[in-house]
Amino acid sequence: MAFSASLRNLTHLGAVFSPTVDERRPSKILMLLEGRAGLEWASTAMALPWLLRCVPRVDGHPVLVLPGLIATDASTAPLRRFLRGRGYAVQGWKQGRNLGPREGVVEKMHETLADMHATSGRKVSVIGWSLGGVYARELARTTPEHVRQVITLGTPLYGDAHDTNASGVYRRVSGRTAAQDQGFRGQTAPPVPTTSIYTRTDGVVGWGCSVEWQGPQTDNIEINSASHTGLGVNPLVWYAVGQRLAQAEDAWAHFSPKGMARLLFPFTAPAR
Repeated sequence: MAFSASLRNLTHLGAVFSPTVDERRPSKILMLLEGRAGLEWASTAMALPWLLRCVPRVDGHPVLVLPGLIATDASTAPLRRFLRGRGYAVQGWKQGRNLGPREGVVEKMHETLADMHATSGRKVSVIGWSLGGVYARELARTTPEHVRQVITLGTPLYGDAHDTNASGVYRRVSGRTAAQDQGFRGQTAPPVPTTSIYTRTDGVVGWGCSVEWQGPQTDNIEINSASHTGLGVNPLVWYAVGQRLAQAEDAWAHFSPKGMARLLFPFTAPAR
């Protein structure tokens, strides 16, 4: 039995190299390697001078950042601080710990989004990490008139509710199963420009679940060797997010890293 389990983990680990979208739950090996997020944060500190040169200060439009499951605004504070330094009017979700779409949670997010839109007079870019990305897409689907673009980080956009290593945690903290809330998640991209940032070495969400359908307003950006819990503090993620946000509202285009940065990103993403 132990041998079978080990073989199964190695087979799942092989999904990292699949030439096609693979939605299987990440192996336990990748889950155990999630601790490398600390190294990603350290690498961002070292890469900060490069990021400040390559990510422009631009128009200062509003940006709403939503945390992942069981996380709070503290988890997105480094990314928000960086974006604020690039001139954006950034705000966290201000609802404490993310324990799933409980009563009042979605309504409060809509209120926050509407307030940011009304106060600035501009559409809001919404960034969501993991479960926060599911929220971001549905906010944009419901009120596209308020949303400039959506950026998701390691979000289970598609696939079965059991294709993550967080389904048990979700059940315990929300009192619901991921399958019960599956209807909350749309099966197409929202009607606004949408970018999914993912990594094949995600130890929580099956990487294929984060691959968006290809289209004129959708994009997929793969980050080499990142962890799920490190996506929000990974320097390549910050670069990609900065490039996405810097685009003019009426001139959204597919991701095209500049200069030497082109060598840091895979050239193509597998099609869904």
